[in-house]
Amino acid sequence: MSRYVFKLPDLGEGLVEAEVLQWYVKPGDDVSEDQPVVDMMTDKASVEVPAPVSGRVISIGGEPGDMLAVGSELVVFETDASVADEEIVAAPKPVAAKKDAVAANPAVKEAGPAPAVNGGKIMTSPAIRRRAREAGVDLSQVTGTGPRGRIQRSDLDAFMADTPNAASIQPVAQAARTGTEEIKVIGLRRVIAENLMASKRNIPHFTYVEEVDVTDLEALRVHLNKKLAPGAPSLTYMPFIALALVKVLQDFPQCNALYDAERGVIIRHHGIHLGVATQTPDGLKVPVMRHTEARSLSDAAAEIRRVTEAARTNKAKKEELSGSTITITSLGKLGGITSTPIINAPEVSIIGVNRAVDRPMVVDGNITIRRMMNLSSSFDHRFVDGFDGASMIQALKEMLEHPATIFIND
Repeated sequence: MSRYVFKLPDLGEGLVEAEVLQWYVKPGDDVSEDQPVVDMMTDKASVEVPAPVSGRVISIGGEPGDMLAVGSELVVFETDASVADEEIVAAPKPVAAKKDAVAANPAVKEAGPAPAVNGGKIMTSPAIRRRAREAGVDLSQVTGTGPRGRIQRSDLDAFMADTPNAASIQPVAQAARTGTEEIKVIGLRRVIAENLMASKRNIPHFTYVEEVDVTDLEALRVHLNKKLAPGAPSLTYMPFIALALVKVLQDFPQCNALYDAERGVIIRHHGIHLGVATQTPDGLKVPVMRHTEARSLSDAAAEIRRVTEAARTNKAKKEELSGSTITITSLGKLGGITSTPIINAPEVSIIGVNRAVDRPMVVDGNITIRRMMNLSSSFDHRFVDGFDGASMIQALKEMLEHPATIFIND
């Protein structure tokens, strides 16, 4: 028998360390070449690392949440005599990023139906475990089609579709619950926490809230939706707001900017790369619609759908999840009355969209029903004065209240 030391490879350009996210093996397990052994978290991407050889695991490096340096010992294998003793630093085959805020899912080998169990452990992601637990699904009953029977999202969806009562099963409380659960903050949730904490700590936010009468915009949206081909996705408010923002930012370039703290420089962008804050099963991601200024209404609507769906399904590419110059965030039907969005650093502005509702309003001395929507937006007070931030939102309000002006070329 031989000893084979697998060292943590460089999982990205210039990477110096990565976080252990989840182990799929333990000492004593027999593994096959290319079998997933661990998920590692880089700055933003979760990467599934496969075994470079077949053999028995002797030891593993680190627990979930530990940071390991590139080149440090990751897994030690015991292999047959045909494999010479050696240490490798580079992964023998390409390593692909998955279920992350930056990279796309890799293509995986097709595996026939098999129990998603490795050494007695069900192989799947934390997000799928959480979803199954909430739905009352026993994952040992689910057939995994991923590598070595790993349960994928589509496997759980198929099981729940074939088991109508699965999603409605809920544990019945028979007595007061006094236990606690400790959840280590690792992976994407750790990255989100660190980024938001840094943003609130370093940026003096000011939030400005204004109500907008979107009655005419709603009428236009309904009219255009009636003209869509059967089965085509309906237009939402988002592409209208995006195109209105394009026109408004021509007069407020300081709001479409990034702050380079290391150089002490504000970088104003001529192009508008709109970040669209998106809730996903793994946490908040911000896919980017690039060059919004060059898009038509239908093009903007299609691109928003494409990038947000890619983020939700973990198929977004690295460049689709970075490089935004201003962000828009909406909670949709949960939008509430007001919110205080946190700036997506190094940007200096974020536009928050709250729920649109019909309310009685006084118009020309008469009470009438109008569709109203609040904009709750935050700005970096170091670089956007209160007057300028408020003026920008007022300009956006005027354009949304007179939607024809969105499409007039000055």
